[in-house]
Amino acid sequence: MRDLAGGFRYLVSGQRWVVGHGRWLGFGLLPGLVSLLLYAGALIALGYGADDLTAWATPFADDWSSPWIGLFRGFLTFLVFSLGLFLAVITFTAVTLLIGQPFYESLSEQVDRSEGGEVPESGLPLWRELLISARDSLRILARVALYGILLFALGFVPVIGQTVIPALGFCVSGFFLTQELTSVALQRRGVGLTDQLALLRGRRMLALGFGVPLVLSFLVPLVAVFLMPGAVAGATLMVRDLTGASGDADDEADGHDEAPAAPGAAAAATPAPGFGPPPVMGGPDLGKGRNPYSTPA
Repeated sequence: MRDLAGGFRYLVSGQRWVVGHGRWLGFGLLPGLVSLLLYAGALIALGYGADDLTAWATPFADDWSSPWIGLFRGFLTFLVFSLGLFLAVITFTAVTLLIGQPFYESLSEQVDRSEGGEVPESGLPLWRELLISARDSLRILARVALYGILLFALGFVPVIGQTVIPALGFCVSGFFLTQELTSVALQRRGVGLTDQLALLRGRRMLALGFGVPLVLSFLVPLVAVFLMPGAVAGATLMVRDLTGASGDADDEADGHDEAPAAPGAAAAATPAPGFGPPPVMGGPDLGKGRNPYSTPA
């Protein structure tokens, strides 16, 4: 539970950072506004076309009597739109980060600079950073799509389909949302996708505490746009602690908004009970000298 609360504190600290640096808040809003317009159009189109899609996919129900045909197709229409909304929440961050790569790179670097210590730089040209980001986003979206299909199918199971499965969906969304946001700072440190996922699995509750509130808030129109700059800043603060750049994430979980300096062993620390073994990686040396292109799939 300490990690769960600690993840939320990183989110709050990130929002506090951008509010205290108003110029960077406005700077970071631009990519989110572009993505919002794209996704709003897509969801509106899905909302108008979901019932026609459901009717086309269920011709066997044309001869059913009322009200069963309406209830059946209405339920399927709700599931289709819910799946679209689930995918929109997950892909929104990936697309926004891809569109705003130069913006969020600069914001993340400024967070590192303002917190003191070394400011890591990837040393890669912009086109290559965009290529890495797009490649990793596609690999993450493939994983999310598999989870989405599985959860969509389980949604038909009575009782758990309307209670447990939606909760699991928010957790899956929150974990991968955290991965997308922390990837900005981790890529600059030369950490590939496989090690990024291992790092977050080792502190899964911390990742959920950060990502799940964001997923819930992103369901409210416009909120995602205004929270994105602070989410990138908070993810950078989390990465600094997990990689030993400024302190131990356990201190943040204990309730310190300003993480004190501590040995950089957070990434190899023992995870919360029931969440598997810790990743095999060291704290401050995480990803040093590693070419992101060499990371295995």
